[in-house]
Amino acid sequence: MPRILVIDDDPAISELVAVNLEMAGYDVSQAEDGIKGQALALQLQPDLIMLDLMLPRVDGFTVCQRLRRDDRTSEIPVLMLTALSQTQDKVEGFNAGADDYLTKPFEVEELLARVRALLRRTDRIPQAAKHSEILNYGSLTLVPERFEAIWFNDTVKLTHLEFELLHCLLQRHGQTVSPSEILREVWGYDPDDDIETIRVHIRHLRTKLEPDPRHPRYIKTVYGAGYCLELPGIPPSNEGVSVTVVE
Repeated sequence: MPRILVIDDDPAISELVAVNLEMAGYDVSQAEDGIKGQALALQLQPDLIMLDLMLPRVDGFTVCQRLRRDDRTSEIPVLMLTALSQTQDKVEGFNAGADDYLTKPFEVEELLARVRALLRRTDRIPQAAKHSEILNYGSLTLVPERFEAIWFNDTVKLTHLEFELLHCLLQRHGQTVSPSEILREVWGYDPDDDIETIRVHIRHLRTKLEPDPRHPRYIKTVYGAGYCLELPGIPPSNEGVSVTVVE
């Protein structure tokens, strides 16, 4: 039974979330402030953390940053659940290390769908390791066991989300991938009009892979259509191309 930690100072919201999660078959623990939430996360090491941003004692942004810096909790998926709905709030949430962001008020079914998607995607086994898919092409090699990329012979450490996003683009190298395709494949739920989630993580990838992230050469934005990974040194035919698959 997956364990979920709910950190929220609103008793009504916290209880509503907990009851519905328990009815869906999850083991739920609760904390009402940032200090207790961080302590419980370290103690329980849950499968998923639902984190409010406006918390007493320590705010949710800070809690998320601390969890990401600690090896014991750095890989636990975090779903931010908050009344803050401005784009900048979402950007700050993702920059703090959140995996997904859901604003209040919300539908219970949408909440459960986000939870299921996060647990499927972060079950410690990357999607790339589950199928026969391309993991190496040109100057890029993905290492799913360690969530790393070998990029021009340099090792680059990726988060779970960055790995899945880069893998999604790699499968379609040279092609434009729409935001809706990315949301369905990487985040695991039907898309909506908010693509800020993708933009933030694309920026993070560019920071790690691009010589000049402000003028990307490899992870390109196709305005109005999506994103395209253009790998360097790819010959026009299959000759000389190294393709590795997982059987």
